[in-house]
Amino acid sequence: MKTLEMLLEYFKRNRLENFAILIILAIILYGVLGSIFIMHLNIYDSIYYTIITIATVGYGDITPITPLEKIFTVTLILAGVGLLAYILTFIISSVTENLQNRRSGRIMAKRLAEMENHYVLCGFGRVGLSVFEELKKRNQKVIIVDMDEKATEDIEEDENIFVYNANATEDKTIKKLNIDKSLGVIIATGNDVDNLFMVLSIRELYKDARIITRASKKENYKRLKHAGADKIISPEASGGVDLYFAAVEPNLVYVTQRHGIDFLEREFEILKKHDCHLENIEYHFPGVRTPVTRTIGVLDEEERNHFIDRVKNNPDVKESLDIMYNTVNGVHSHWISGPDKDHIDMAVEELEKEGSVLGVNLEFKEINEFTKQFKE
Repeated sequence: MKTLEMLLEYFKRNRLENFAILIILAIILYGVLGSIFIMHLNIYDSIYYTIITIATVGYGDITPITPLEKIFTVTLILAGVGLLAYILTFIISSVTENLQNRRSGRIMAKRLAEMENHYVLCGFGRVGLSVFEELKKRNQKVIIVDMDEKATEDIEEDENIFVYNANATEDKTIKKLNIDKSLGVIIATGNDVDNLFMVLSIRELYKDARIITRASKKENYKRLKHAGADKIISPEASGGVDLYFAAVEPNLVYVTQRHGIDFLEREFEILKKHDCHLENIEYHFPGVRTPVTRTIGVLDEEERNHFIDRVKNNPDVKESLDIMYNTVNGVHSHWISGPDKDHIDMAVEELEKEGSVLGVNLEFKEINEFTKQFKE
């Protein structure tokens, strides 16, 4: 019974090859039976006649005489020619497919080996898609790993986006992802067991890797933490955006500045030049520990231009912003994100040259001193 099930499973996996084998056997059987009952040959001569006819050799030592024998021989020759053509086509296509697979495999391996300063996103379900959209908005490099080809079929790959359909719980997959050159690994599957296994495997192979993982159940937080995850996020409570921000935290910098609204356009130009983004703005009031925060997120060029145009040409907007900036004496802070630390450093350096930067990653006491100083 078990042997029969194994055979059935084999035939399911190899339908085309099995169909070809059945055709060959059917043609040979047709030739042998026809040779016996129509050509009146013995079994040995029937096999011999069938093979040389199918192969279109035809030595002429056995010749069909009657109309029926001739019709039988013609049909056997046509079947043989068709069979040879099929076999030749199958061989050519198989060789071509193997060459293409090897070539695409080499290309894939080369692309993976060349990836650096990227994020590895394991799992491309609802949460994985949300994380990917945040990465894509900020032009981050990302390798998406998911076994389900259907889930990733609509992704347009480019120099920053690479899709790898494989099992991320396997060491052989993990070793191909250039994790030692990555900015971090984001594990976004909905299966905490798989997430735990991936965290364990990645941490064992790459001691310094930054690992951010999703947790579906609170009781698994401690397990994932002990396994080696740097941060554990529950998207059901906070959403995929928080999973993204936890992953990019090392590539965020907190910059405190002092300027008026006339500098906004120049600020946007500098950040755009270095492919960086203002994630938010925090207005600091003297003596108040908690700033007034406004989320900005990623603005595309059209949105940036629209905002600047409103500030310049809409008196109400300009007046409102002037009041806010004057109230805080121009002192405010931003979380700035970028593709990597080098891009952020270059953006901050250029802002410093413009004279707007008061400091980077300042504490409340330091910022408060500036607010009091400029108030006086």
